[in-house]
Amino acid sequence: MFGTGTPILTLTDAAAQRVKALVDKGGQDVLGLRVAVANKGCSGLSYVVEYAKDKKQFEEVVEDKGVKVFIDPAAVMFLIGAEMDYEESKFSSGFTFANPNETARCGCGESFSVS
Repeated sequence: MFGTGTPILTLTDAAAQRVKALVDKGGQDVLGLRVAVANKGCSGLSYVVEYAKDKKQFEEVVEDKGVKVFIDPAAVMFLIGAEMDYEESKFSSGFTFANPNETARCGCGESFSVS
């Protein structure tokens, strides 16, 4: 929970299963996954998901459904209340985010913006 009483990030069952699978494949030094936000794309911001081998200073740690997701400090204000999911289709697979803070998303879905 963050100061608002709203969880920074929640995970669907599919996302938690995928995080667990990735952490299991990642090796002994992987603690979980890290979610960050980078400046890129048509709309300005993009989600970044990577292995977390340590907890960085000021990072928040979300423990949900038996897995750990580390939230980069610069991403917290963009993620409060978001839900992380994992979707798989014939043509693509990956983590998706339902984020109440988004005010626009580019047509290809790769980036978003907030006000």
